[in-house]
Amino acid sequence: MRIRSIRARLTLWYISVLALTILMLGGTVYGLLSYSLIHEVDNVLNDVAKVLAERVHGGSTTFFPSDINEIFKRFLGFAPWDPYYQMIDPRSRHEPHSQVPESQTIPLSRKALENAYVGRSTFETMEGTSSYPLRTLTMPVMEGGRLHRLIRIGMSLQNVYETLFRFLLILGTLFPMGLLLAGLGGWILARRALKPVDRMAEAAQRISAQHLADRLEETGAGDELDRLAKTLNQMLTRLDKAFNQIRQFSADASHELQTPLTILKGELEVALRSSRTSEEYRETLKSALEEIDRIAHLVEGLLILARSEAGMLRIDRQPVDLAKLAEEVFWRFKTLADSDSIDFSLSASDPVFVQGDRERLRRLLFNLLDNSIKYTGRGGQISLSLKQVDNWVYLEVSDSGMGISKENLERIFQPFYRSEEALSSPGSGLGLSIARSIALAHGGRVEVQSSPGRGSTFTVILPVLS
Repeated sequence: MRIRSIRARLTLWYISVLALTILMLGGTVYGLLSYSLIHEVDNVLNDVAKVLAERVHGGSTTFFPSDINEIFKRFLGFAPWDPYYQMIDPRSRHEPHSQVPESQTIPLSRKALENAYVGRSTFETMEGTSSYPLRTLTMPVMEGGRLHRLIRIGMSLQNVYETLFRFLLILGTLFPMGLLLAGLGGWILARRALKPVDRMAEAAQRISAQHLADRLEETGAGDELDRLAKTLNQMLTRLDKAFNQIRQFSADASHELQTPLTILKGELEVALRSSRTSEEYRETLKSALEEIDRIAHLVEGLLILARSEAGMLRIDRQPVDLAKLAEEVFWRFKTLADSDSIDFSLSASDPVFVQGDRERLRRLLFNLLDNSIKYTGRGGQISLSLKQVDNWVYLEVSDSGMGISKENLERIFQPFYRSEEALSSPGSGLGLSIARSIALAHGGRVEVQSSPGRGSTFTVILPVLS
C-alpha cells in the first residue's frame, strides 16, 4: 500500500535512516568493545606470563594456585573465572606443575609449539572446553637460545561475554524506545514544517479566475517553503495579468466586430423594408461587402495574434530579397501618399536576403506604412530606408507625423490600444501588434523612437540570411 501523506513518508524515512544509523553505529561499537575487551585480556595474560617467566629464570618451577590468583588480581583487579596455568618441558612434555579447571582438556596446538621453538608467544581462543570459550597464551622460556620451558596460562571469557551481552541488552532496550521517540518527534517536526504547505493549499483552493488578485502568505523566513510561496505568487501575478489581457482583448475584439456587424445588419434591414432599384441594391451589397472585408481583415489579424501568442504562427520560410520587397511596397503606397501631398521617399539598397515568409513580411511593411500615412498630415514627409549592419538588416520607416508620447510608447504594441490622438483616425489598433508578432516570428524585433509633434521612426531588425 502506497503512503500518500508526505508527513508520514518523511517520518518513515527519518525512522528508517535513524534505525540504519543506530544499527551500524551499534555494530561498530560492539565490534570495538569486543576487540578492546579481548585485547585487555591478552595484555593481562601477557603480563602474568612475564611474571611467571621471570620466576622460572630465577629457578622456581613450582607455583601454587594462590600465587597465580594473586598475580591475576594484581593486573586484572579481580580473580578471573576458571584461571589456569601449565608449565611444560618441551622435551619430555612433562608438566612440573599445573592448575587446570575441572573437566577441561587443553591440548597444546601444533602452531603454538612451532612458534615457541622460534621464541614467539601464541594467543588462542579454545572452544568447547567449557560453557564459555577460553583465552590462552603460550609463552616460551628460552635459555641459551634454546627452548627451556613453555608457560601456558589462560582465563575464561565469561566476563567478556557477559559484558557484551549486557551491552546488547541495553542496546536492544533503548533501540525501540529511541525509534519510538524519534518517530514521534519526526512526526511533530514534519507536521510543523509542512503546516505552511497546508495553509498554501487552503489559500490556493480559494483562488479562482475571479479572485486572482489574492496571494499566498509569505513567512519571510527565506526557506524553501517561503521561496515556493513567492514562486506561486509570481505565477499568480502572471496569470492575473494574462487573464486581464484576455478579458481586455475579448472586450476590444467584441467592440471592433460589433461596429461593422451593426452597420451590415442595419444596411440589409433597410434594403429589405421596401423595394429598391437595381442600383440601390448594388450600392447596398457593395457597402455590405466593404464591411465584410473589414470584418475579415480584423478576424485575420486576430488569428495572427492568437497564433503568435501560442507560438503557432505558421511561417513559410524562403529566401526573401527585402530590398526588392520594400521597393514593391513603396510603389503601392506612393500613389496614396501623393494624393495626400505627402513627400514619400525610398533609399535604394543592394539586395539583402532574409529567411522568412514573403507575405508576412509584406504585411509587416503594409502595417507600418499605413500607420505613417494615416498619422502624417498633408505636406508631411515619410521615408523608407534599408541598410545592413553585420549580420542584421535594419528597415526604417520614418515620418513627420503627430508623434507618440513617452507614456504611450510602451503600450502602442498592445492589441487594440489607440491613444487619444489616434481615436479620430480609422483603424482597429491591431496593426503594430501584428507587425511586432511577425518580426518576433522571424527572430527579429521592432523598435520605435518618437516624440509628440516631431514624428516617429519604426525600425524593424531582422537577421540576414547566412
